[in-house]
Amino acid sequence: MPSAGADTDSCSSPDRGPGRVEEELESLALADEQDADCEEGGSECRSRTGTKARGRRRRSGRGGTRRWRRFRALAAAVTPGREGAPAAGVPRRRGWERSRWRRWIGYGIRWRCGSDPQAPWAPRKRDHDEDDASISWRKRKKHFFILSNSGKPIYSRYGDEHKLAGFSATLQAIISFVENGGDRVKLVRAGKHQVVFLVKGPIYLVCISCTEEPYESLRGQLELIYGQMIVILTKSVNRCFVKNPKFDMTPLLGGTDAVFSSLIHSFSWNPATFLHAYTCQPLAYATRQAAGAILQDVADSGVLFAILMCKHKVISLVGAQKASLHPDDMLLLSNFIMSSESFRTSESFSPICLPRYNPMAFLYAYVHYFDVDTYLILLTTSSDAFFHLKDCRIRIESVLVKSNVLSEVQRSLIDGGMHIEELPDDPLPRTGTTSPLLGPHKQPTDSPDRYRETFVGMGGPAGLWHFIYRSIFLDQYVSSEFSSPINTPQQQKRQHLYSLV
Repeated sequence: MPSAGADTDSCSSPDRGPGRVEEELESLALADEQDADCEEGGSECRSRTGTKARGRRRRSGRGGTRRWRRFRALAAAVTPGREGAPAAGVPRRRGWERSRWRRWIGYGIRWRCGSDPQAPWAPRKRDHDEDDASISWRKRKKHFFILSNSGKPIYSRYGDEHKLAGFSATLQAIISFVENGGDRVKLVRAGKHQVVFLVKGPIYLVCISCTEEPYESLRGQLELIYGQMIVILTKSVNRCFVKNPKFDMTPLLGGTDAVFSSLIHSFSWNPATFLHAYTCQPLAYATRQAAGAILQDVADSGVLFAILMCKHKVISLVGAQKASLHPDDMLLLSNFIMSSESFRTSESFSPICLPRYNPMAFLYAYVHYFDVDTYLILLTTSSDAFFHLKDCRIRIESVLVKSNVLSEVQRSLIDGGMHIEELPDDPLPRTGTTSPLLGPHKQPTDSPDRYRETFVGMGGPAGLWHFIYRSIFLDQYVSSEFSSPINTPQQQKRQHLYSLV
């Protein structure tokens, strides 16, 4: 609730409702933009209107200050006590509010009277206001950066890329200094932090981490981030840097923050990111055969790859003759589709590059969601194959509905994956291991196995908590669902770290 009387009056005033406030804010923004246009016009404004224009600009400067004061009063009335908003009686750094009021209007000022004043604000990018001088930014455990060889920032996991331009230039200087000496920097250790570098032509990728993950794991994550960028742009983007070393590729990746954020988040839970293998949705043999048969018919009609997926798990995968799809390409492709809302709204036909298949050229992907979780991907080399792929999708959908494949997939989602408790019991005793030569074995205090005595009766045979099995021949893996005592996110992250080590 508002703490100041002026704010309360502003909220309760009948002539200053939500619509009225937003109209005034929009008018203030429009007036400020007009002032900015006139200031940028400079001599052009003077040449058109002469002394009258100069007088108006002088008056608009004073008017701009008055409008700014009106905006502060309106913003305080609309969002009393909002986190990140000006609060009554709280001193702020000069220019702090002015640098944000345009973005507030861009997001839309919401009417919050009578609601929780501490409701979280939803920016377009997470922690957009952070920079390298922010304490919160420095406390992040894991940073990822993409920059060009000229030092221009392209992507940052946290903060605004433009505010991190100086930091990106420092990273570029470190890489260039080592390369000028005829060497290549790969890893720098500074206390608990590891700084991992990956150079891909004119593209530099850097990870700064204090998560105790090994160097090979962090480098593999940078490789996947670079691959995700190639999925969107192809490797032909390097030609732009050959023509113009100061080329800014940030506009080419506009709107893809969610794609990179989703991939980085998967590093903490998806085994496919370090196993370089994919997993399948648990289904009955007859159900999977029915899905594979219709996909094979479609592949024989000129489709390069036909993939039926449920979230990040594969239901069936069929490729043309002598064509193979790398598990990393499947990971990046599914991440790109699931993190882009545009694919969910309607059938889509989009150019997509597969880095392990051909990093220099686009394939064309037809994507259609059958329901919230299940979707179909048809890949082809022809840019005119939309209607052919649409007919293929109709055939596939009719067969999947008649054979109850989609309903079986939903049932499998409800049942979940493989559970440790369902494994057959081990005939050997579970209480501790005894060696005829060494005697009873005692677990060290820092071992994760020490929890076995505490959680008696939990887990599978012989106290098994979780397992992952990877088939090198099939490029597939199978894993159990997390169960007690590692069913909390904190314990799962710890277990994931043990797997990496």
